[in-house]
Amino acid sequence: MKKLLILFLIASTAFSCKNTQSTASKDNSDPSKYVKLISEKDLKEMLYVIASDEMEGRETGSAGQKKAGLYMIDQYKKSGVSFPKGASDFYQHIPASYLNARRNQNLPDSENIWAYIEGSEKPEEVLVISAHYDHVGIKDGEVYNGADDDGSGTVAVIEMAKAFAKAKKQGHGPKRSILFLHVTGEEHGLHGSRFYSENPLFPITNTIADINIDMIGRRDVEHANTNNYVYVIGADRLSSDLHNAVVAQNEKYIKMDLDFKFNDPKDPNHFYERSDHYNFAKHGIPSIFFFNGVHEDYHGKGDEPQKIEYDALTKRTKLAFVLAWDLANRENRPVVDKK
Repeated sequence: MKKLLILFLIASTAFSCKNTQSTASKDNSDPSKYVKLISEKDLKEMLYVIASDEMEGRETGSAGQKKAGLYMIDQYKKSGVSFPKGASDFYQHIPASYLNARRNQNLPDSENIWAYIEGSEKPEEVLVISAHYDHVGIKDGEVYNGADDDGSGTVAVIEMAKAFAKAKKQGHGPKRSILFLHVTGEEHGLHGSRFYSENPLFPITNTIADINIDMIGRRDVEHANTNNYVYVIGADRLSSDLHNAVVAQNEKYIKMDLDFKFNDPKDPNHFYERSDHYNFAKHGIPSIFFFNGVHEDYHGKGDEPQKIEYDALTKRTKLAFVLAWDLANRENRPVVDKK
C-alpha cells in the first residue's frame, strides 16, 4: 500500500509539472525569427495583382473591388488564417444606405474584409491592423490602380498575417488576438472604418490599439535622397506607451528614420484626421498611422506597381510587424494617458 501511495504521488507530481509547462507563458519577447518572413518577393507578387487593371481601380462596391477582395481572402486561406470568431465569413457587409448617408455618391453595397488570429493568453483583448483596399476606380477610360494608395498597405497587412500565422504554427502565436481589417470606402470619407467602429465585432473597450497602414511604397519630395524613412502619425496623441513602443522597436530591429513632421496638431495637411485610424482614435483607442507622404502620382493614373520601391515597402512592413508583435505580446496594453 505504501509503495502504491508513493507511485501515485510521483505520477501526480509528473502530471502537474507537465501541465504547468504546457500552460506556461511562451517567450515571445523577440520577433527576429518571424520578421524575416516578411518577403519583398511576396509583397511585390501580391501588389501586382491587387493593383492590376483587372481590378478596375477598386472603386468602392465595384466588381473590381470585389474581385480584389476574393484574391485577398484566397491569400488568407492559403496561409491558414480564417475569418474572426463570431463572424460567418470574411466579410463585414455595409449597405449602400450607410455609405451614402452623409453625402450621396450613389455608392452600391460594399464590405470590409477581416481575418483573425486568436490570442493564446488574452484572447479577449484585440489589436487591429488596418488598411483600406478601395481606390478611385476608372476615370475617363483610364484605370487608376492605386498601387501605393493603398495597395501597399493592403499587401502589408496580408503579409504580416502570414508571418503571425507561421509563428502560431510553431508555438509562438500572439498572446492577444489580432484582427486584420481591410476597410472599404476610405476614398469617399473613411466610411468602412467608421462603420466598423460603430458596429465592432469585438467590443471597442477590448480593442487595445489600431495600427493603420496607408501608402508605404514610395517616397515624397522631402526625402528625395532616401527611402529609409516613414512618417509616424498619431502614436502619441492618446498614448505615450504607443509612441515609446514604436520608437523602441524601430531602434532595436529596423533602424529607419521616423519622421514626426505630420504628427504636429498644427500641420495644415491634417493627415491625422484623413485615414482610417482616426475612427478608432475618436473612440479613445491608441492609434498609429504609417505613411510615406504624398508624391506626384497621388490619386493619379501613374500610381502603378512598377513605381513602388519594394525595399522600402518591405522595411516599413517589417516596422509595422515588430510593433504589432510587441503590442500583441507585452504584459500590459498601451495606457491611454492623453486626451
